[in-house]
Amino acid sequence: MSRSKPQPDSRIAVNKKARHDYFIIEQLEAGLVLEGWEVKSLREKSIQLKESYVLVRDMQAWLLGAHIAPLPTASTHKPADPTRTRKLLLHKDEIAKLVGAVERKGYTIIPLSMYWKKGVAKLGIAVAKGKHKQDRRASIKERDWKRDQQRLLKKAK
Repeated sequence: MSRSKPQPDSRIAVNKKARHDYFIIEQLEAGLVLEGWEVKSLREKSIQLKESYVLVRDMQAWLLGAHIAPLPTASTHKPADPTRTRKLLLHKDEIAKLVGAVERKGYTIIPLSMYWKKGVAKLGIAVAKGKHKQDRRASIKERDWKRDQQRLLKKAK
């Protein structure tokens, strides 16, 4: 009987607030252009995606507002900017699809999660539409009802 190695958690960061504040329409995966100290910080999982967003300008996608905390052992000869704008690596047709979606009223591009895939950092992004306050309340009620249904089914067995 062969045992497989336990896989390390490939998730670096998750934007939990995104699914609460937005309806997710479509998801994509993008690569990132990172500096060496940023990769080291990602290995330590010191990134925050909560207030970040994606902007498309001149047929290039950029990640704005993501905070990657510099490690104290990072480069000393080059100052680290934790909130610098980072370029996203996408195909032209994917960028065109994003541009088309953003031009529609109320749609935006948000990062959902960052994870490792074959040793490379990837960013899960989504085309999303903002929820209103009543939509958020309805989502919470629906989630609570599903949880109660599961409890009732479990007790019935």
